[in-house]
Amino acid sequence: MSEPTTTFVPGEVPPADEMTAAWWDATREHRFTVQACPACDHVQHPPRSHCTRCGGTGPLIPREISGAGTVDTFTVVHRGPRADVETPYVLARVRLAEGPVVLTRLPSEPQVGDPVTVGWVDLPDGRSLPVFRPTTQESA
Repeated sequence: MSEPTTTFVPGEVPPADEMTAAWWDATREHRFTVQACPACDHVQHPPRSHCTRCGGTGPLIPREISGAGTVDTFTVVHRGPRADVETPYVLARVRLAEGPVVLTRLPSEPQVGDPVTVGWVDLPDGRSLPVFRPTTQESA
């Protein structure tokens, strides 16, 4: 089997909208945020119009998080969604230290339970995409 690719070049990224603007603004400064509910303190990602725990519709507050997480499952993709996507690559589900789950690419095949930390891929428009990488002794 060939090694998963290590360089990720995103395709088209959706524009910010009313729901995601605050999150995208934070990515411009390489800050990873989640939404926090002022009523029940639940944190969630991706951004939504309401709290997924209590159903509160009051304004959800952006909260900066550590960017640390743990791989809880992954797959190696051998057939890309488009012809211009280089394969194979690793797609992983990461449980953030603060609770929410995100999907991400990893530069190499992990083990379930491996610690990861957020890194960034800068986009031409100034926004950035969070991508995760294995936590090393230097980044721990």
